[in-house]
Amino acid sequence: MDFIDPNLTQSWNHRMERLKNIERLKDMALFVEVVKAMGFRGAALATGIPNSTLSRRVSALEKAMGLRLLHRTTRKLELTEAGQQYFDRCKRIVDEATLAHEQLGEMLEHPTGVLRVSLPVDFAQAYLAPLIAEFAGSYPGIQFDVDLTPRRVDLVTEPFDVAIRMGESEDSALVARPLARLPTYCYASPGYLAKAGEPGEPADLSAHECLRFRGSGAATWPLFSLSDRTERSVEIGGRFQLNSVGMMRRLATLDLGIVQMPEAMVSEDLAQGRLRRVLPLWQGAPVPVYAMTETRLLPAKTQHFIAFLRERLGPT
Repeated sequence: MDFIDPNLTQSWNHRMERLKNIERLKDMALFVEVVKAMGFRGAALATGIPNSTLSRRVSALEKAMGLRLLHRTTRKLELTEAGQQYFDRCKRIVDEATLAHEQLGEMLEHPTGVLRVSLPVDFAQAYLAPLIAEFAGSYPGIQFDVDLTPRRVDLVTEPFDVAIRMGESEDSALVARPLARLPTYCYASPGYLAKAGEPGEPADLSAHECLRFRGSGAATWPLFSLSDRTERSVEIGGRFQLNSVGMMRRLATLDLGIVQMPEAMVSEDLAQGRLRRVLPLWQGAPVPVYAMTETRLLPAKTQHFIAFLRERLGPT
């Protein structure tokens, strides 16, 4: 009987175990892609791996774990309780691995990949569009998947790298990176002012039509004196409450009332004479702008995008 060196056997077994662990890490990454895409077809498009291969690899992962991770139906995939826990842990591991690779040398200087970003509709169209064009010119290796929506996307379950949001951050589960605080002012059309008169002091706003953002709470506007920084809380009236900054601006140009918003949102109307500033010695409450992410571990493309916006939008 031939003698087999036990040290050689142990080394062989150790090497095979390492190979199994590497394959398992690959399967974990594929599992994360399937869950993020909520299906094998979407994951196949994202990874370039056939549906059948993805299904087989996830099934092998479930067999190795001894647990069902996904409920498969003809219509959709759903995570089991064990699958949800496993996904949460695997996603962090995959994010860290992705970050480690992207932060190596050339990739950090010249990021590549698809940047998936959610933007507020009106702010993006009025102000962010030229900034995105400038950023795209500086980083030709980045592709853009931009979603303009008034809703607050779910950065945990939806495949976005970053969401730009205006207003105070309310979701403590996300990472909020401040980009700017945009001062607001009052504006009205020459036609409206000719019809209703021009307010001479903040208290006069109570007798005017004011276009108010829907869901903003009490019908008051805080105003700060630019001369001595005193504050007044002014009751406002008006027939219109809206959930669109763009619509508020448009109605103001149609002589329907006074708006309060950042100058960046009305710069074109000011230049064309459709609106002009009223109460020039008073400033409204600044609007904070944040870059929201699901994690602090960001790939290079997202890091560069956030840093670029912070620089262009100004000090926080």
